[in-house]
Amino acid sequence: MRSDERGHAATELALIVPVLMLLFGVVVGGARVWLARAGVEQMAAAAARAGSLARSPAEAVAHSRELALAQAAGDGMRCGEWGIEVDARTLAGPPGTPAQIDVVVSCDVPLADVIVPGWPGAITVTARAVAVVDTYRGR
Repeated sequence: MRSDERGHAATELALIVPVLMLLFGVVVGGARVWLARAGVEQMAAAAARAGSLARSPAEAVAHSRELALAQAAGDGMRCGEWGIEVDARTLAGPPGTPAQIDVVVSCDVPLADVIVPGWPGAITVTARAVAVVDTYRGR
């Protein structure tokens, strides 16, 4: 080793460690958003299916919301704010008319505890699912 290169390894290490930490934080943040997106899609589909088994619009809304929140608690998803919208108006029609349950679930994934401590903002993940109600089933 030449004498004029003494201490360069420590300098290079001091420069590369923050870059590697930031890169690791971005990867972890991306994985968290991806997992939240998958969880929200599953919640919307399950909530729509639960609502399609109900007999009245009010019952469909209640079952859909209840199942979505229970699944969120069971999955351990951390969201800053949840949004669950259920449209069951077509279920009010008489038997023999087509009906469907439309569910939109949204989740604000905070980034403050993932990428860089204190990082501002959140990413909103939204999923929509539709379940068709059996046309000739009693309502």
